[in-house]
Amino acid sequence: MAKDRGEADAKVTYEDQKKINLFARKNARFVDLKEEIEAKKKELQNLEDASDDLMLLDEDEAGPVPYLIGEVFVNHSMDKTQELIDNAKENIQAEIKKLETTSSEIKSVMDDLKVKLYAKFGDQINLEPDDE
Repeated sequence: MAKDRGEADAKVTYEDQKKINLFARKNARFVDLKEEIEAKKKELQNLEDASDDLMLLDEDEAGPVPYLIGEVFVNHSMDKTQELIDNAKENIQAEIKKLETTSSEIKSVMDDLKVKLYAKFGDQINLEPDDE
């Protein structure tokens, strides 16, 4: 029985260790990207809510509308504020698309590494996240 167990244990070579380390780095980056995408989506939702609220205002009664730029609120007309919000939404949508593309590329690399590592190590290695 001990002999069978010894044969079942795959030796970890330098190349295997490089693959495991690469997977760990990619996985960490993948998790960071998922969090960043969620934050950007929340920011986009906040801008959409602000845009909706701005549409409900009566232009004659509203006067200047404060818009946050950096850490300072700047007063603009409703039209200018709406334009700033629309531009910010477009920028965030582009950022989300870029982050999702990067995330997809990383996931592809991770999937390839999983196949190779599971083929060699089987159930002796766990490459699945804890939350699944």
